[in-house]
Amino acid sequence: MKIVIDGMGGDNAPMAPVEGACMAVKEYGVDIVITGDKDQLEAELAKHDCDKSKIEIVHTTQIITNDEKPVAAIRRKTDSSMVVALNMVKNKEADAMVSAGSTGALLSGGVFVIKRIKGISRPCICTAIPTMDGGVSLLSDTGANVDCNGQQLVDFAAMSNIYAKRVMKIDNPRIALANIGTEEGKGNELLKTTYDLLKDRKDMNFIGNMETREILNGVCDVVICDGFIGNVIVKTLEGTVLSLFKKMKETIMSSTKAKIGALLMKDSLKGLKDSLDYSSHGGAPFLGVEGGLIKAHGSSDARAIKNAIRQAIQFVDGNVVEEIRAYISSDKENEDK
Repeated sequence: MKIVIDGMGGDNAPMAPVEGACMAVKEYGVDIVITGDKDQLEAELAKHDCDKSKIEIVHTTQIITNDEKPVAAIRRKTDSSMVVALNMVKNKEADAMVSAGSTGALLSGGVFVIKRIKGISRPCICTAIPTMDGGVSLLSDTGANVDCNGQQLVDFAAMSNIYAKRVMKIDNPRIALANIGTEEGKGNELLKTTYDLLKDRKDMNFIGNMETREILNGVCDVVICDGFIGNVIVKTLEGTVLSLFKKMKETIMSSTKAKIGALLMKDSLKGLKDSLDYSSHGGAPFLGVEGGLIKAHGSSDARAIKNAIRQAIQFVDGNVVEEIRAYISSDKENEDK
């Protein structure tokens, strides 16, 4: 198996991608390709002790930044670290790709370079939300599609169901529809239509509507919504967690008594922080394209990149693309009957 990493993507590139690759080689023994400026990548690689025979550097001359228009950047910067990596997946020179670079450009590249799986009109990006019971809920879609129809949301549910089974190792994932109430008939026309389509599916464990305040309680394994709502949910949760930890730190530093109490609770507080840390869950898979594509957080450190590589390995081992193709084939057969 070979995983390609966008070596120039992300706030901490090229340091984090290179160190993360070295950590992955040590822990997983996987072969890795890093795309980017050869001189910078080799200088970073020289700082780390790992089996360098398992890491290949492919030189590129361009970088796609967050302030560029995604589609234009993908089409214009064909020798960027991101596009070269995307083409390696397209041409089967790598099994999956990890990038912490521009989300918009990566998703555009997934559609225009790697291409959609035939029968999937809209791929979706899925974000793992840490829950209070120590698990995660997979939120799909979190930004790839602002506007959707009911069948597209059903496809998101089916692809996420496959991912939850094959990568997250959940036997019978509980799938819920994000809504303003739990009763059948709640929500706008899109949600009502989607509910009606999902409730009749025998291949998915649809448990009905769910109010978004329940996501952190772990009441389901997969939450389905359009990309606009999903992106709002993710950013609201992320901002809330960051604000809470900032306030906790201010409170702890406010008095000697609070500092002593925090010292006594140090291990518990660290455990809480780790359980809500995105880096422990890797990245967000882009489901519905002809290859493994994992979007790591833009501020990913080496540990987060390493975990995103682990996720890419599990994606490939789980035959997720093949399973999605089988889902499309099965659905078409049912329609023809």
